[in-house]
Amino acid sequence: MAGKKKNPYAKYAFIGLIVALLACISTGLVASANALTGIGMFNLEEAQQNALNIALQVSVGLLFIGLGMYAFLSPDSIRRLVTGRQARYGSNSLILTLAFVGILVAVNYIVYKNQSLFGAPWDLTADQSNTLSQETLQILATLPDDVTATAFYTDNLDFSSAEDLLKKFKDNSNGKFDYDFVNPDLDPVAAREAGITGDGKILLQMGDKKEIASYASETELVRTMVRLISPEARAIYFLQGHGEMTLEPGGDLSYSIAKSTLEAKNYTVNPLNLLTDPVIPEDAYAIVIAGPQKPVSKEEVELLKTYVDNGGSLVVLEDPRFFTEFGTANDPLAAYLVREWGIKLNEDVVIDPASSQNPFQAVSSLYNPNHAITQNLTSSLIVVMPQARSLSISSEKEGIVQTWLISTIESAWGETDLNSEQLSNDPAADTQGPLYLAVAGENTETGGRVVVYGNSLFAIDINFDVYGNGNMFINSVDWAAEQENLLNITTRPQTQRIFIAPNNLNFLILVLLTVIVLPGMVVFFGISAWIARRRKG
Repeated sequence: MAGKKKNPYAKYAFIGLIVALLACISTGLVASANALTGIGMFNLEEAQQNALNIALQVSVGLLFIGLGMYAFLSPDSIRRLVTGRQARYGSNSLILTLAFVGILVAVNYIVYKNQSLFGAPWDLTADQSNTLSQETLQILATLPDDVTATAFYTDNLDFSSAEDLLKKFKDNSNGKFDYDFVNPDLDPVAAREAGITGDGKILLQMGDKKEIASYASETELVRTMVRLISPEARAIYFLQGHGEMTLEPGGDLSYSIAKSTLEAKNYTVNPLNLLTDPVIPEDAYAIVIAGPQKPVSKEEVELLKTYVDNGGSLVVLEDPRFFTEFGTANDPLAAYLVREWGIKLNEDVVIDPASSQNPFQAVSSLYNPNHAITQNLTSSLIVVMPQARSLSISSEKEGIVQTWLISTIESAWGETDLNSEQLSNDPAADTQGPLYLAVAGENTETGGRVVVYGNSLFAIDINFDVYGNGNMFINSVDWAAEQENLLNITTRPQTQRIFIAPNNLNFLILVLLTVIVLPGMVVFFGISAWIARRRKG
């Protein structure tokens, strides 16, 4: 029998493989560039985008041409590949892979269609960004009436993320929150009646009251619901004239974040100077005295006393005398708190072993769960107070309910002698722990309320978002203003995840690794293994 005729063109078949390999790399690079352009990493002009699309088409074409050239020049190799042992092994692997994928798809479909049987979905993101915050869950659970959300989205705007968010609100509202979507292009009358003038806005309605959310985010929807529940403006005044914290942004000792947070909850926040105008506004829900550097005068304290006796409220945040300009002067405000409320601002500075890096930084160890300010805070949300003084309940007062809110660990102490070279706990002179860091008082007869802190720095801008600092301060104002229904709905910002900038060396390295090096290694080792098997016959 005559031997098989040898194909003289088979030795040139490798050229087709090289063309296919280069075309594969080119296709990967161009496709990646197209994808990055699509997500906004690059901005290309129309001509450049067209050139990129043409390059992608050419690369894909060359990929198929290279594979076709190899098949034409070496058909025997293709025949062995399709009918040989490798083909049988490959088909088995393909079948197993398809079976595995099919099982995953089926399980996911069953779980998706029967979510109620499997509990809440898992959220493995670092900041739980796919789960509603505890503040949002609380307000949804305590809605006073049914709320309907109408989302106005045209076909030009993707509404899938908005629908997912609204569904989460509905699923956690005990049947009190519902939503639907309206296309303002198809139903302009509904948009006009709702006062909608743009795309992607959401109308919230509860009874006859309506509020509009500017966009679909958890924070914006919660703020809108707050305005819906409490539509009237509630005035909060910050006392000024004694070196208190500024309400304007930019300074080291600013309460601008606290102000903006209160305003987001439908409060109006204004400064109050009783030295220049000794009249307390009638619309004041509460007055905040944040970090005075000099004593509040006796005349001002009398005005504040009259205001509280008539049902008003104070939030007092006084730092240790050592860190102020009080010197040895009398403190009429501290005297008033002791005399009328039995709440004493101790003349000390808290030294807290729980803060290993800074012993002058007091850390809350315990919350009192029996008060509205702290009942919904968890032990994981500690409050950190730099340079704090301790508080004590000096005596019981008739008709006054005094409640400690947070305290330190037992080993902390209130240092009374900061002039000594070495800090040490002197049981005979220092205040012994555990130390109160915040105390609330309520007059059951007049309705007056006070919340007293031995520190004001915990709520400045740089500390406001530290652990539970901001929540503690805002909750105190809510309680003082008798707005307990608004407690613990301070919304959280989402973690910003920024992709590496295109002009960054790290981005170039990332592209080289993911698009060229790793796929290139796979192709290289695959070709090497194929060549080795060919040589062995």
